Amino acid sequence: MLTISNRGQKMPASPIRKLVPYAEAARKKGITVYHLNIGQPDIATPPAIMDAVRHSKITTLEYSHSAGNESYRQKLVTYYKKNNISVSANDIIVTTGGSEAILFGFFSCLNAGDEVIIPEPFYANYNGFACAAEVKVVPITSHIENGFALPPIAAFEKVITDKTKAIIICNPNNPTGYLYNREEMEELKNICIKHGLYLFSDEAYREFCYDGEYISAMHLSGMEEHVILMDTISKRYSACGARLGAFVTKNKAVYETAMKFAQARLSPPGLAQIMGEAAVDLPDNYFDTPKKEYLRRRNLMIERLNTMPGVFCPNPGGAFYAIASLPIDDCDKFCQWLLESFSFNNQTVMLAPATGFYGTKGLGKQEVRLAYVLNVDALNAAMDCLEEALKTYPGRVETNKKTKQSSVKV
Repeated sequence: MLTISNRGQKMPASPIRKLVPYAEAARKKGITVYHLNIGQPDIATPPAIMDAVRHSKITTLEYSHSAGNESYRQKLVTYYKKNNISVSANDIIVTTGGSEAILFGFFSCLNAGDEVIIPEPFYANYNGFACAAEVKVVPITSHIENGFALPPIAAFEKVITDKTKAIIICNPNNPTGYLYNREEMEELKNICIKHGLYLFSDEAYREFCYDGEYISAMHLSGMEEHVILMDTISKRYSACGARLGAFVTKNKAVYETAMKFAQARLSPPGLAQIMGEAAVDLPDNYFDTPKKEYLRRRNLMIERLNTMPGVFCPNPGGAFYAIASLPIDDCDKFCQWLLESFSFNNQTVMLAPATGFYGTKGLGKQEVRLAYVLNVDALNAAMDCLEEALKTYPGRVETNKKTKQSSVKV
């Protein structure tokens, strides 16, 4: 009898993409769907990096070095230096998106049965990568009431066992938008050194910090052997489809191990590396415009959400995501209902149920993640849809949760 692997059966569905069939069905009915469920920016990919591919004189699209083209890795050295990160080209492996960088980290540093601690809610695909590596995710809960700040270090200490090998953070955070401060990063450093743990740091959104300083794990002194930086051009250049990332570490044993996995998959995308090189040559002020636009969108969305009865959303300090608490019985049911049964002016909104971003079963049932990646007109229309939906949703509940609403200026 043919069977599916245990790994395949355990592999979780993406909370970000699992509702796509319902969105497609809504569109076939002529309903406009505003996609706030996924971090796909509508800001144009810089024309200069697209032109670099168009104008390249390639007669044969060859394999690159398994670590990526040296010319691109040298460009990345320059890029990281601008962010006060000192690395060499031999500390960098170019990857097929940030996803492969995460997988290389899991495969290189962890054995089957090992444990990784992740503050929850966390990027949902960490669960999938952990499943592929047969690694156990140990969540520690951050809370919406204080904006999803890093849980107390005592919470980390409580769950560390002899199987604990790493802590994973995303800074600025996806899905909460929380921006870890210097004190919190130093606390993570101390616990990693004390217990001999790796610190996997996903820094895909470093360009989009609004209310504080960007602190890289690579900025922490004494952590050279511990830090695995995982990166991607997807978000900072609105180039999600390029599938180009980076795995960065000064730990040579880890680097050499990751290189074996890199060699096994042969090479990262060739045309995307041309884009990546051109991106580093963009003017230093390139990010001023998209950052200003995301800030404008954030302020609009947070203001709209917090004026809706029963809704609370803390003010995210970075990235382009927020998690909001809604007066609903079940976010999975609500998000499906929005696509199947609701429309306002022949429009609806697609959200990501927050349950998929928690590792602890039962958490996040009244929360959703929203990505403010649409222009302000579309974002306003999406908020209109959500506001009307909450008035008519059959599973609406009143909440007694006491929260402090953030005040923002639009």
